[in-house]
Amino acid sequence: MPKLKSGTIMPTAEENAAINAGIAADPDSYEMSPTEFKQLRPMRGRPVGGGTKVQMTVRFDADVIQAFKQGGDGWQTKMNDALRDWLTTHRVV
Repeated sequence: MPKLKSGTIMPTAEENAAINAGIAADPDSYEMSPTEFKQLRPMRGRPVGGGTKVQMTVRFDADVIQAFKQGGDGWQTKMNDALRDWLTTHRVV
């Protein structure tokens, strides 16, 4: 039996049977064979992007960063979109 992390809860035999019955009843799902399972590879890191972004270091006021971060995930994309919108109404000299 593999070593479990502290606090890990394993299903009971009855719960495991119910899970397997659900898998068997679902036409879009099946239980992988040990060979298929061994062929899986974990994703590591971020997915490869489209290559259109340029990485750089830039400094913003803390309150500006905090305001965007309060919007949750995707705050950097929102900053990018705000700058792009600004470019539609302003000329960069």
